[in-house]
Amino acid sequence: MRGLSARDSGSDASGAGGIRAAGTTAMAVAAAIGLLTVGCSTGGTGTRDEGAARADQSTPTSAPPPGSSSSPVKKVNAVRLIMNDPKVSDRVKDDLKPCVEDAYPVDTSYGTLTDSGTPDVVVNVLTCGDAVGVGTYVYRLGDAKDDAKGTTYENVFSLEEPAVYSAIDRGDLIVTKQVYAEGDPVSYPSGEDVITYRWTGNKFTEHDRVHNEYSKTVGDGGIDGPGEPPAPSKN
Repeated sequence: MRGLSARDSGSDASGAGGIRAAGTTAMAVAAAIGLLTVGCSTGGTGTRDEGAARADQSTPTSAPPPGSSSSPVKKVNAVRLIMNDPKVSDRVKDDLKPCVEDAYPVDTSYGTLTDSGTPDVVVNVLTCGDAVGVGTYVYRLGDAKDDAKGTTYENVFSLEEPAVYSAIDRGDLIVTKQVYAEGDPVSYPSGEDVITYRWTGNKFTEHDRVHNEYSKTVGDGGIDGPGEPPAPSKN
């Protein structure tokens, strides 16, 4: 800026002196511009800082770790759980035999029911012939302080009744029990109880219960159940 002031003052001179003053002023302006350019590129903090910011932005950074995919569920030997569980009755254990070769009549589900931090295991034991549930159990992974390897499961729910079955539904344990009236065949119960359990503290507590009555007019294969109308005669 000082160069611009010198140029203004030299504009009043005349003749060679004026020309020399003008030339001197032009050189001073050029020199000042050059100094400003050098100063901005090397000594000026503002432009240098801005350049560093751009360099930082263009510097490759380590890529974020890819989103971890869902870990595969750690499968358990459901038959071994049942056989080694002291809470399972001898009757269920004695009847639990392979239906075909080494295929046992057990259904296994994995999901979140308790606050263990790992998937809980629901095991349903069925009959081979008609797949009727005879026992249902929930196993929870033992606490780390009790099980250093994290492989011991504890029985936190069990129910052994004819035609009982459990499933996991959005964090709830849904237990379905078939209800039989006197004279009902195993394949055609009179109704069912659907009970919802939730984990509270350190145990399951009943949250809801629904009872359904089945119709006696269909699905009996020609067998007259209690209270149902007789089959129409074929005349």
